[in-house]
Amino acid sequence: MIVVDANVLVYHWAGGSGAPLAEAILQRDSHWVAPVLWRSEFRNAIVRLVRARRVTWDRAPSIAREAELQMSGREYAVESHAVLALAERSACTAYDCEYVALADALSAPLVTFDDEVVRAFPARAMSPEHFLRA
Repeated sequence: MIVVDANVLVYHWAGGSGAPLAEAILQRDSHWVAPVLWRSEFRNAIVRLVRARRVTWDRAPSIAREAELQMSGREYAVESHAVLALAERSACTAYDCEYVALADALSAPLVTFDDEVVRAFPARAMSPEHFLRA
């Protein structure tokens, strides 16, 4: 089991430069989990992709639906105190700290494309490249 952030899910479902890495991550470990927050971040990313004309409005709902099906039963609430404690000791957003808090709670690695999160939490977070080499 690994915690993945919304970017990994977006690359997996909507494509882009990180898509090959997202697919390799899935092949290595297909039990992806995330905090419930992933849904909002995912939707926001899809809207940005539509506005950038990389995804169509017609395709956007099916991308979201497919991702939601994949993550069904794999979404977790996280404790506010854990998120805030992580944010206090880093420069990361509370959003990013939700993923770290879940990874901590589950004693699982967090795979993320976010270099700031990897630098702030090297014991828990790792880049896709590092995960694939490990």
